[in-house]
Amino acid sequence: MSSFQNTVDVDFPTAAAKRAIPRLSIVVPCHNEELALPALFERLERLNEDLQAAKLISQNTEVVLVDDGSYDATWKMIETARTPLTVRGIKLSRNQGHQQALFAGLIHAGGDVVVSMDADLQDDPDAVIGMIRAYLKGADIVFGVRASRESDTWFKRASARTYYRILERLGVDLIPDHADFRLMSRKSIRALRSFEESNLFLRGLVRQLGFTTDVVTYDRSPRVAGESKYTLRKMISLGLEGVTSFSVKPLRMIVLFGFAVAAITFLYSLYSIYAWARGDTIPGWTSVVLPLSLLGGVHLIALGVIGEYVGKIYKETKRRPRFIVDEIVSAGDAEQDIEAPVINVTANSSR
Repeated sequence: MSSFQNTVDVDFPTAAAKRAIPRLSIVVPCHNEELALPALFERLERLNEDLQAAKLISQNTEVVLVDDGSYDATWKMIETARTPLTVRGIKLSRNQGHQQALFAGLIHAGGDVVVSMDADLQDDPDAVIGMIRAYLKGADIVFGVRASRESDTWFKRASARTYYRILERLGVDLIPDHADFRLMSRKSIRALRSFEESNLFLRGLVRQLGFTTDVVTYDRSPRVAGESKYTLRKMISLGLEGVTSFSVKPLRMIVLFGFAVAAITFLYSLYSIYAWARGDTIPGWTSVVLPLSLLGGVHLIALGVIGEYVGKIYKETKRRPRFIVDEIVSAGDAEQDIEAPVINVTANSSR
């Protein structure tokens, strides 16, 4: 049984209480999710009914499904979707990655509020009810945060704790235990589109917007079908993206370490000169080779860190598209279709 709660009780400005009942869009990036889509449609249909019964949305829910280069029947199922929901399918020309696919869905969504979630239903759809209520109270961004990580393996729990601690030390502003399950208002979506970088780390960018935020906690569920598409390599890559996109402290740490090594080397040189003047034998091979080996390894690490930043600069200066849209289709309840903005297919479309 799913459960969620609104954990932050904020007294938002009185003007925010006058917000109109919003149109809702739900953005779902999909990569080989043919097994999960039937359960996703069924679950979102129930959510749509609950939201309309509670008079929390003004129109039928729009579901924006972004096919991120799937090679199974995902796109075919999106094209032929038979559901009361308003379905908009966006097919990218190739696999661009989760963050780019999610961004493509966000800027094509037509609702007053846009919720992003994964297709595997590990993000609890019932938490959307709390998110919309927080929006009506005045929040422009509502973060879905896991209540606990007990369902994860010990390795994933330990690595997540370590990662968030490192980012905190590096000055990166993130919400712990929040991935990409969030609600954003139309105003915050417009602001997000003003960020021009090609290297996307959305959970960090969203924190940079500065609008009023709230938090809804939820219990994360097992995948309804299929396997996780986030391999260890992809998680490490996303983690590095978060560090290098929002902090230059690693570069400063290299500089500080360089000063420390220079200081130690200078002091050891003075000691060696003093020992030579006294006629002492200066230690030879071991005392030379081991520090050189250590410094060689440190140099390679430093070059790797610098290269990571240089690589990001290279990608940014190329000004290549964040994504390229191959096809856009509408399915489901076409009569209640929500008008979405017309977006150019290149990265520059957001500018």
